[in-house]
Amino acid sequence: MQYIIVDLEATCWEKGTHPARMEIIEIGAVLLPSAQGVQTSEFCAFVKPVVAPILSDFCKQLTSIRQQDIDQADTFDVVFPTFLEWIGTEEFTICSWGNYDIEQFRTDCKRHNIAFPESFERHINLKQEFAMWKNIKRCGMKTALNMMSLPLEGTHHRGIDDARNIARLATMMLPPIEEQNKKLNP
Repeated sequence: MQYIIVDLEATCWEKGTHPARMEIIEIGAVLLPSAQGVQTSEFCAFVKPVVAPILSDFCKQLTSIRQQDIDQADTFDVVFPTFLEWIGTEEFTICSWGNYDIEQFRTDCKRHNIAFPESFERHINLKQEFAMWKNIKRCGMKTALNMMSLPLEGTHHRGIDDARNIARLATMMLPPIEEQNKKLNP
């Protein structure tokens, strides 16, 4: 089983907003060919938002994504099929740090009249799994990296860098998850 570790960045504002207003502005993903595997491929694309095409100062500062990055990008209805093509036809499980990413995919698919892929229903919430594995409250990716004595690599809140960091955690977590699944579903 291969794993797609994904992290999204989306439009955001300092005072918060209704989640339906948020739009994906970056898809970052890495492919792990197996639970113990070293990443073999990665996907990174900026996405031009359509509801709120001008990034807030807060969003630019948080993500380090510049207005010109998304101005030159394609919209979700163009980028998402490219992402699916990158994933390919082999069976996979999507993994993310929390449920936010999968729900944002669902929101943006609906916004652009794209069918939400049935294959995305195979999703592992690594934030929840990490909390259960370590018997702690759910925590952020940066805290989890610290707990595992792994330095944060790249820029936090950049989709591709966070996906790479999450993949480093995933290679520690996925083998016991697979083992548990084998016991539950022999």
